[in-house]
Amino acid sequence: MPFTTEKSRQLYESTLGVLVEASSSSSRGPANFGKYPIFMERGRGSRIYDVDGNEYIDWMMAFGALPLGHTHPEIVEAITEAASMGAHFATATPIELEVAEMLQSMVRNAERVRFANTGTEAVMAAIRLARGVTGRPKILKFEGHYHGWHDDLLVSSNVLPPSALGLRSDPIKIPDSSGLNRTALDDTIVVPWNDLPALQRAVENHPGQIAAIISEGVMANMGVIPPATGYLKSLQELARTQGILFILDETVTGFRIAPGGCQEYHNLLPDLVTFGKALGCGLPVAALVGRAQVMDALEWGGVLHYGTHNGSRIGMYAARANLRVLTRDNNAAFTHTWRIAERLCDGLSSLFRHKGVPAIVQRVGPMFQVMFTEQPAIHDYREFCRFVDRAAFQKFVLSLFPFGVYASPSAALHSIVTLAHSDQDVDLTLEAAEKALKTATDSPR
Repeated sequence: MPFTTEKSRQLYESTLGVLVEASSSSSRGPANFGKYPIFMERGRGSRIYDVDGNEYIDWMMAFGALPLGHTHPEIVEAITEAASMGAHFATATPIELEVAEMLQSMVRNAERVRFANTGTEAVMAAIRLARGVTGRPKILKFEGHYHGWHDDLLVSSNVLPPSALGLRSDPIKIPDSSGLNRTALDDTIVVPWNDLPALQRAVENHPGQIAAIISEGVMANMGVIPPATGYLKSLQELARTQGILFILDETVTGFRIAPGGCQEYHNLLPDLVTFGKALGCGLPVAALVGRAQVMDALEWGGVLHYGTHNGSRIGMYAARANLRVLTRDNNAAFTHTWRIAERLCDGLSSLFRHKGVPAIVQRVGPMFQVMFTEQPAIHDYREFCRFVDRAAFQKFVLSLFPFGVYASPSAALHSIVTLAHSDQDVDLTLEAAEKALKTATDSPR
């Protein structure tokens, strides 16, 4: 049967005048997916199915929120069990304690745990907590890092022309949105990532003013860009000597890279860590964890953090089941995802070389992204903006859809390997990629 997305087209047209960009998040709309997005109906294991009945190997996995794949039986059972006894109580619950204790056993700095609903909310709480505990106003963040859509950190996160960025020694702070509080970014310092001298200069230029330095463990909003060797350790040491809190944002990397996240993988000990996405295995669950000396400032609303749905009961049941599966058999799930990712990325890299396509694959563990570029590697935001051909990537991914492979068409995002993915999925994806390259090359831009 010929590939068709006619029902998706019809549904998209039905959304006009009702939904903005056909959904509730701009990343799901035509800006990334072309004329209209594909409307998905169900998922199972490594596969996702659209309203036209097309089957895809899913490498997007809800932007990484599904570390076990779709409809894992233990997650389904946990959600069903929880829902049968009540959706939500907004009270203290035993399951909340149980999941918190699991996090303490996995995450080395989790002396205290506070649950939220999304990574954005967890980061907002971390920023407020850092300011409250230190009594300092400023937050230092890095170019290209995305920490949620709240005002204080919504700056220099989008891909822009290199000429707009200013000098590396004095980056221009570029708001990512209209409608921000006009003074929201006054206390936000922006610094190039993977550049220790630039970080040291920024700290020296603001003595006694910086409450926290916040960083991702892997730059995941510009494809996949790993930290330079020793960079995060040096960042941590610099912060500690200056009385600055180190916030590690593991909204993206948590429960993917290692059981204890990038903190474990890079042997770090940050003051605060935020988690989201993969924690709830498809349900909106996030967490803020950290040193007791810092976290205890949340007591009695000294630093206020409320939320009716914080620690949502059904979400806690899903998180417990998820963490049990991920850590079973000596963390076998992580071994599996790293192995599958290595096979897939090595295969894609070999394919690009064989076809003479100027593209590389950057990977950290099960996180990976194809970058169409002549460069041997991309090291930071500025290199991504300058050297990565985003249009070529979008065209390549959209060309994969007819061959049964699904990923985000945004070059600034990335793909993820889950427990559900198999060697067969790798083989089929490599076959599809070879066909998609021919399709993308033959068709006009």
